[in-house]
Amino acid sequence: MDAAQLDALIDNPPPQYFPRPQGWDDDDQVRDECGVFGVYGHPEAARLIYLGLYSLQHRGQEGAGIVCADEGALSAHRGVGLVSDVFKPHKLARVKGAQGIGHVRYSTFGNNNLKNVQPLVVDYRSGSMAVAHNGNLVNAGVLRDELEDKGAIFQSTTDSEVILHRISRSDGSTFTECVIEALRDVMGAYSVVIMDGDEIVAARDPYGFRPLWLGKLDDSYIIASETCALDIIDAERVREIAPGEVVTINRNGVHTQRPFDPVVPKQCIFEYIYVSRPDSDIFGASVDEVRKNMGRELARHAPVEADVVMAVPDSSNPAALGYAHESGIPFDMGIIRNHYVGRTFIEPEQGIRDFGVKIKLNPSRSAIAGKRIVLVDDSIVRGTTARKIIKILRSHGAKEIHFRISSPQIVNSCHYGIDTPNPSRLIAHNMTVDEIRDYLGVETLSYLPIDALVAATGGAREHFCLGCFNNDYPTQVPGDFQFRAPHNRHVDHSTELLGQ
Repeated sequence: MDAAQLDALIDNPPPQYFPRPQGWDDDDQVRDECGVFGVYGHPEAARLIYLGLYSLQHRGQEGAGIVCADEGALSAHRGVGLVSDVFKPHKLARVKGAQGIGHVRYSTFGNNNLKNVQPLVVDYRSGSMAVAHNGNLVNAGVLRDELEDKGAIFQSTTDSEVILHRISRSDGSTFTECVIEALRDVMGAYSVVIMDGDEIVAARDPYGFRPLWLGKLDDSYIIASETCALDIIDAERVREIAPGEVVTINRNGVHTQRPFDPVVPKQCIFEYIYVSRPDSDIFGASVDEVRKNMGRELARHAPVEADVVMAVPDSSNPAALGYAHESGIPFDMGIIRNHYVGRTFIEPEQGIRDFGVKIKLNPSRSAIAGKRIVLVDDSIVRGTTARKIIKILRSHGAKEIHFRISSPQIVNSCHYGIDTPNPSRLIAHNMTVDEIRDYLGVETLSYLPIDALVAATGGAREHFCLGCFNNDYPTQVPGDFQFRAPHNRHVDHSTELLGQ
């Protein structure tokens, strides 16, 4: 394969590289972001990271990568696709060392192609280093402009690479000092693990937008986005890394510091609503229990006479159960999700109406026909998929449909790591609740108010970012900067990104 062919493959990968089924209306859902995992001091670091990434697959399905250090030398394997596609046993065996970091990716910044798959690895004057980043840097465009004006050459279009360039230019006397100096310059969300050949540095931005945990397995230490990734390897949950905390893990143990000016935490409440796995604990609470509480609050706020409560599976299941428990209306699995949908599928040439929804979700006629249904979902983005689901329920004999949403109206975009459409494409940005109800074709529609959502978490309102609901962002956002999207001209020609 010559360079031109490789360029074409990187910029236009064949369909089988993409994890999302063709035909599924992806733009009508809040998309997951990224997950990070790190291991220090275990002879099977790569295998442990592989298992951790498996547990974090829900946080990103576009690409995955692992980087390990063996006697100071870094080795890596990365690819586009699901964890099970990227890491075959013979390829995983090439990644050697007792410390390493891993990443699963959904692109909130930069294109979905091989050059943007993390962890990003670079060589610089002090050796080699790698970064795995969950979040989004709102001033990345400005920082990139400054770096390119000084001659920096970027190998990707992801915002995370800015961190590596800032580290390489730091005058800090230790690797941790260089990381801290680099992070002082960035603005936005980061739960990040960064490594060189000797140590791992894990850090969480001062607002604590994204979760990050410290674990322990025998004499080794683990870093993970969520506790479900600690559970799969039987690691002890030591504690959640605090907002603004920097943790260094090396041969001398674990060292922690709080080098940044303190601010009031602004944790992303959508981690509870949709992003995190229900069996995880984040921000001091169980995700499953918080989602059930959302359903309970929703039942108190928007009661209705009905025969059955149903969820749009799977992330809405706990909220639907909470609604059922609080209302006394029985819960039933009236919509069945196909968990075995592949990354591509072939639709008949004649076409099938609402095919993308039907191949993933199918109603149970016996649970629906003649019933007054409370349908619970975690959010409405554009509304087109919800409308299709409701039409299918009607065609299966639903008598009434009362739509209940376990979050407030999404009226603005997220700038901190969750990929939401431009506000012009958000249905709640353009329509009132009554207009949305009529568009969807339901008898009633109710959203969970912001105060009730916060109450369900057991936390304080001032400790959460609610910008996508109320336009109150904790930091400047890209529109406040002289913002330029990164050029799409840099291509990494390494074959290891192709998984070869």
